[in-house]
Amino acid sequence: MVGRDELAPIDGPMRRIGDWTTLQRAPTAELKVLQDARLARFVSEELYPFSPHYRRVFDEARVAPDSIRTVADLVRLPFTTKQDLLAAQVDPARKLDFILQPSPEKIRAAWPLSRKLPLLFGGAAKREALRYAYTPNFVTFTTGRSSEPVAFTYTPHDLEVLGEAIARMFDIGRVNAPDDRIVNLMPFAPHLAFWAVTLGGFTTGRMVLPTGGGKVMGTDGNLRMMERAKPTVLVGVPGFVYHLLRQAREERRDLSKVRTIVLGAEKVPPGLKAKMAECLAACGASNVTILGTYGFTESRLAFIECPTTFDASSGYHVQPDLSVFEVIDPKTGAPVPDGADGELVYTGISGHGTCVVRYRTGDLAVGGQTWKPCPHCGRTLPRIASELKRVSEQHALSLTKIKGTLVDLAQMGFVLSSLAEVEEWQVVISKKDDDPLELDELEIRVAARSGISPDALRENVKKELVSATEVAPTRVQVLPLDELVRTLGMETELKEKRFVDRRPK
Repeated sequence: MVGRDELAPIDGPMRRIGDWTTLQRAPTAELKVLQDARLARFVSEELYPFSPHYRRVFDEARVAPDSIRTVADLVRLPFTTKQDLLAAQVDPARKLDFILQPSPEKIRAAWPLSRKLPLLFGGAAKREALRYAYTPNFVTFTTGRSSEPVAFTYTPHDLEVLGEAIARMFDIGRVNAPDDRIVNLMPFAPHLAFWAVTLGGFTTGRMVLPTGGGKVMGTDGNLRMMERAKPTVLVGVPGFVYHLLRQAREERRDLSKVRTIVLGAEKVPPGLKAKMAECLAACGASNVTILGTYGFTESRLAFIECPTTFDASSGYHVQPDLSVFEVIDPKTGAPVPDGADGELVYTGISGHGTCVVRYRTGDLAVGGQTWKPCPHCGRTLPRIASELKRVSEQHALSLTKIKGTLVDLAQMGFVLSSLAEVEEWQVVISKKDDDPLELDELEIRVAARSGISPDALRENVKKELVSATEVAPTRVQVLPLDELVRTLGMETELKEKRFVDRRPK
């Protein structure tokens, strides 16, 4: 049984939250009770008293913080959007409004006696623990296309929560053997992915070797590191990982110890997983597990699939004591039933620093969220369906009109990555003759696998894209692989340039 001691606030250096072995397989009813209790305490003892933004939100909505007792009660609050975050970011008077800011007066007013007494009689040690829990000491930034990236702060408490969450992710993904060695291929930057993997290694004691991706060490440097370190796990963005594995196959590198690949930043189609496995088999690695993850800066967490065959996905396992996901109709904002399609709305219930409640992610989960036990690993954690699409104006450049048709660029990328005969690809959108009044032009650039006819490839790319998106490319260019790799910026960009929109703004 999940005990009530697991609801105790963590004010000092973080202990492992509860018994993970018990938590991940607890009855659904117990997990929902735990999640509701954590949400209620977070709102009444952390969010409302310490967050300037959400205190205004509650007061303007005339919602008493102690009335939020369950996840179902969240519907009484308005959504938080990217525009809310941007507005606070550019206003000097509100720049820190999403950060929890406790004070002695606020603590006295909000905390129960059982939580205040240790501060009254604990002296300097307890005051230091409070500082540790709430003082920001780290920051990451959103990577969207807005002109002003949004900062998300972490306190030492938050970094320990993130480390614990990634340790749990490693366990779900079976990255838990004593001899596991992880090469972190994520770009070195103030972004969630790189630091999450690194902190996961710190928490679990596993060796993590960060390369910084292609921009820092280049292809050859990464391959030499991988061959020398003999990793069991590779973590990175799909395009760069496949680029490395393809090059490793060409150079006959020894990657025989690799047994797991963990991929972030975008959904990975079964066809791309199969191509990665084929490269690894040529490098001596067999029976490789390839897992997708889902994460975003605003959550300060990430979520992972459990091991399955390449053509199946378990969905992303959520840790219900750390966060809450609602699934809503993106048009009406109303909650949808368990397992139904809908937009994901996120609420953190474990963090300090920058906190968001009812944050609209703009991600449509096809299949929503389910509380049914995972058919692959048996865990009872809630799971988010792995097929995610962009909805609404939250991610305006992922859902764009081309030739008058609304196109999901992520779906276009999914199709191109899935094609077995395609080694690399890029999508370029422009206006004919660079005239803003002219028609859109859609150019698809591809590099063919060895032995593939360029003419046959052009026809197949056109056919598959028309079938998936109802938009025919203006032209399909078949380029040499090395030229397309340079155009993508595989070794010069933090993330390769898959979609280039050259239309006048």
